[in-house]
Amino acid sequence: MDRDIVKNPLGVNPVGKLLRQFAIPSIIAMLVGALYNIVDQFFIGRSVGPLGNAATNIAFPFSISCVSLALLFGIGGASAFNLTLGEGDKEKAPFYIGNSAAMIVILGTILAVVAEVFLHPLLNFFGSPADVFPYASEYTRITAIGFPALILQGGGAHLVRADGSPRYSMMCNLVGAVINTILDALFVFVFGWGIQGAALATIIGQYICAAMVIWYLCHYKTVKLELKHFVPRLRYFGRSASLGTASFFNQIAMMVVQIVLNNSLKYYGARSVYGESVPIACVGIISKVGMMFFSFIIGISQGLQPIISFNYGAKQFKRVKEALLLALKIGFLLSIGAFAVFQIFPLQIIKLFGEGSPEYFAFAVKYFRIYFFFIFLNFVQPIVSNFFTATGRPQRGMFLSLTRQIIFLLPLLIILPRFFGIDGIIYSGPIADAVAVATTILMAVFEFKNPRYREISVE
Repeated sequence: MDRDIVKNPLGVNPVGKLLRQFAIPSIIAMLVGALYNIVDQFFIGRSVGPLGNAATNIAFPFSISCVSLALLFGIGGASAFNLTLGEGDKEKAPFYIGNSAAMIVILGTILAVVAEVFLHPLLNFFGSPADVFPYASEYTRITAIGFPALILQGGGAHLVRADGSPRYSMMCNLVGAVINTILDALFVFVFGWGIQGAALATIIGQYICAAMVIWYLCHYKTVKLELKHFVPRLRYFGRSASLGTASFFNQIAMMVVQIVLNNSLKYYGARSVYGESVPIACVGIISKVGMMFFSFIIGISQGLQPIISFNYGAKQFKRVKEALLLALKIGFLLSIGAFAVFQIFPLQIIKLFGEGSPEYFAFAVKYFRIYFFFIFLNFVQPIVSNFFTATGRPQRGMFLSLTRQIIFLLPLLIILPRFFGIDGIIYSGPIADAVAVATTILMAVFEFKNPRYREISVE
């Protein structure tokens, strides 16, 4: 067996052990990231009420934009780094980490400026009802200041994980979430700062996380990062971006769908018994609760990335297949659990985030049960999509990322409500899920018909 493979645990350690090592911290990191939104939703809902919950949903496309940029250069840079190391090129590898970190900071700053300058027209574009607009504006003015830190926190976690330090990556996010939760309680309930206090608590936690990422990049283990590695060069950040496009476009697709969804809920909600704001408030909460489940699935797919990338680069295809199948089995078990919880306890979950009218709870329960009906299948697409990205084929990963959100869900959100009103919005989710999963399975089956996956590992 090649000497570099023997030296690197990714090439020789049991796949199950490696997946636990990398996926568990990644899951925790994703959960912590989801907690930022959930915690704000909890405190805002209990202090401001449904209008506050609706405001965070209107502002949510900004958060998705941050995540998309974090994944573009976080997953992309980590994949390029691990693939290059697997190929044995330690001279080029550090450029992918340094360039990715530099682009994260640059793009995060640009996004923050755009958000501050064009905030009001953007919030209107995102579908804000008139009674929600003041809260959404107040919240976003503050959280936009933290965009560079939020993107560095999210993207930097992948760069840290690529260096074989998933626990430190986890701690970065955990520290920020704990600080955010403590300050939320202090600023909202003790000081009475309302939605402004929740926003301020969020950005403080984000900047502390970003500082921890910067410290780690100055003490990278696998390779030594120097100043020259952080000078943007198209050949390096371009390849990183190409490998991160699947995850990036998946988030962009989510943002587009979120904007269309908000505007549809506003329009068709006004023509129903629920009104403009109630559906937006409910969907905001339910989407963020759904993110808690997807944190497990995405965390597994991200923990899978270095294992897949290194072994694919080292031509150990049996280990690649073994790792993917194990991730899919775990994802299936988690998805069945989420399905049971969402079908049995929707009212109890929604009541955690404050009180509301009878229409508010009626819509929330209905949306919860129907929109997430096929959630027990939703583990397939993120894992298989990231598999293609990790093996250096971002076009396939990007296509799979777009199937559920853009190719299927977006047209359904536009077409079905024209015939069924707001119920058409609710039923668009499970239909899109079923078709997207079928497409993903077909691509995966075709991929593993390749004879290389039946070959014996390199000796």
